[in-house]
Amino acid sequence: MLIDFEGIDGCGKTTQVRLLAARLREAGRPVTALKEPTQEPHGRELWAMLRGERDATADEIHCLFVADRRQHVAERIAPALASGEVVLMDRYYYSNLAYQGAAGLSTTTIKADNAFAPAPVLVLVFDLPVAVALARVGAAADRFERADHLVRVRAAYQMLADDPLVRLLDATQSPEALAEEVWSLVAPLLEAEGQA
Repeated sequence: MLIDFEGIDGCGKTTQVRLLAARLREAGRPVTALKEPTQEPHGRELWAMLRGERDATADEIHCLFVADRRQHVAERIAPALASGEVVLMDRYYYSNLAYQGAAGLSTTTIKADNAFAPAPVLVLVFDLPVAVALARVGAAADRFERADHLVRVRAAYQMLADDPLVRLLDATQSPEALAEEVWSLVAPLLEAEGQA
């Protein structure tokens, strides 16, 4: 079972990954929590671009994300799923649909180029006003965390709510309230899996 956590930086998704992982472990479920981009060579190149250390086109960034994800799937994601673990993703290809889609890339192309990646059973999008997100991120903002761009990215994430796998959550709630909402969406999937 793969669950994807999405949203603009500052939305609290990393905190929610940590909280859900702890709750699943307490319930005796094996869990792997992963983050993209990775710290592998393609991922490190992406991080350099995101920090503004070098320029890149939207196409180049997309190709690096696909290469990084292909390695991530082969080395970490697929083996964890095969061993029966719950995989929690702090960003996955839905991030590309929002961020690279907002930069003008075709979402059809993004989906096609990620067809190799295991599909999530649930995509949690933590929706937060851009001004609040930027205030939370502060000096840690990367080159993509500009208000005008984030407005487009947030809109792209909101449009993903039409996807039957996506649940849009109000990220202005307290972390504890948000964690309870996350659990209310995850628990039925665990129960259904136990009955399968």
